[in-house]
Amino acid sequence: MRCLVTGATGYIGGRLAPRLLDSGHQVRCLARSPGRLRDVPWAGRAEIMQGDLADPATLPAAFEGVDVAYFLMHSLGRPDFERLDREAARNFAAAARAAGVRRIIYLGGPEPPAHERPSAHLRSRAEVARILLDSGVPTAVLRAPVIIGSGSASFEMLRYLTERLPAMITPRWVHNRIQPVAVRDVLRYLIDATALAPEINRGFDIGGADVLTYAEMMQRYARVAGLPRRVILPTRVLSPWLSAHWVGLITPVPNAIARPLVASLVHEAIAHENDLAELLPGPPSLGFDESVRLALGRIRDADVETRWSTASGLDTAADPLPSDPEWSGGSLYIDERSRPVQASTEQLWRVIEGIGGENGWYSFPLAWSVRGWLDRLAGGVGLRRGRRDKHRLRVGEALDWWRVEEIEPGSLLRLRAEMRVPGRAWLEMRAVPAPDGGSVYHQRAVFLPRGLAGHLYWASVLPFHGIVFNGMARNITRTAASGP
Repeated sequence: MRCLVTGATGYIGGRLAPRLLDSGHQVRCLARSPGRLRDVPWAGRAEIMQGDLADPATLPAAFEGVDVAYFLMHSLGRPDFERLDREAARNFAAAARAAGVRRIIYLGGPEPPAHERPSAHLRSRAEVARILLDSGVPTAVLRAPVIIGSGSASFEMLRYLTERLPAMITPRWVHNRIQPVAVRDVLRYLIDATALAPEINRGFDIGGADVLTYAEMMQRYARVAGLPRRVILPTRVLSPWLSAHWVGLITPVPNAIARPLVASLVHEAIAHENDLAELLPGPPSLGFDESVRLALGRIRDADVETRWSTASGLDTAADPLPSDPEWSGGSLYIDERSRPVQASTEQLWRVIEGIGGENGWYSFPLAWSVRGWLDRLAGGVGLRRGRRDKHRLRVGEALDWWRVEEIEPGSLLRLRAEMRVPGRAWLEMRAVPAPDGGSVYHQRAVFLPRGLAGHLYWASVLPFHGIVFNGMARNITRTAASGP
């Protein structure tokens, strides 16, 4: 089938397009700024067209010859998002009907009980669903609750609140029931819906394997992430408006997005039917814990974090994408430095590969020694392990309190810390050729904090980074330039 994906630069659309291609479908993406899709790995396999759902004149060419059209855009975060999404849905429906599209698929939100007044966010989602269902084109509306995947705004709120607050006073809605669903399962349902019978024009509830309260979700997230149990004290004082500002204070999720999402949490979000799974049988939906493991990049029971450096190898649907918002993906602290070197990359690489052990770390030896002693006092490995060979390193071997995680001979050394710290740390060093015939030394220290203690730890060592890391970069490049 030829599929049109709107919102391909967004969270769901950017993950759906390559999976449609892998399923054998032809994919056309409509984007206001096609340049944002220029460097995605699947760009060469899809047709990318410029257009805007707010401008009906740009739509006929995009819808021409399309069998299935996905409505995946939304304007959440804009003050007038209800009006913008209403107009976009009407233009989308009219263009699909005029082009003879055979099916529309829309990812919406859960329907609150009839006796409750819906939030603006859910009211808008329901309005868009009605416009598409009344379009004259058979439409499948998939009603999803909280989506679990790195980059999902709802998941990022959960992530930051749980990681940053070991104890919290929470609003009453933390005891509302929610049926969170893994992004992997959402994408599977979106693709499978292309096979629905032509006469089907209705909404479907979709959800994961577990029904939990928001408080239970925070506790289970903490357990999967290796955090202590959280202390949660509900109060009646926090209104949805105050809750949104509280979320905005604790997390980097913008208030304009947090406010409508928090307002929606006052409603329960559970599936009241499972008709789509019965019509289109597939594997059972993931449970909450496994969904979180995938979103965090955890490899089953292995205590390994691979989000920033390599793919998890399990399910890239839950991995971060460059198109995800800058506040997604959790906290990641980085100290990055570069220096030109009047030496070849071969000379620079010899210094990089020879680091540690008897050769030292090229910066403030006393500070490294003190840190090693402190680690040993805490039961860690300290600096006592040294290195196996004075000149050569291999992937997987110990190097003082580091483990060699990756080597690209002549260009990259990545070390993973095995010292006792409240989080995970890496040190990466690169030798890059320079246009003038010399080279450039790139150094990056990365820290992924675990809980509030991790953030406090980074703040406590930050004043020393200028001395340790700047001195390290300076002395490595100086040694390379003065070597044989």
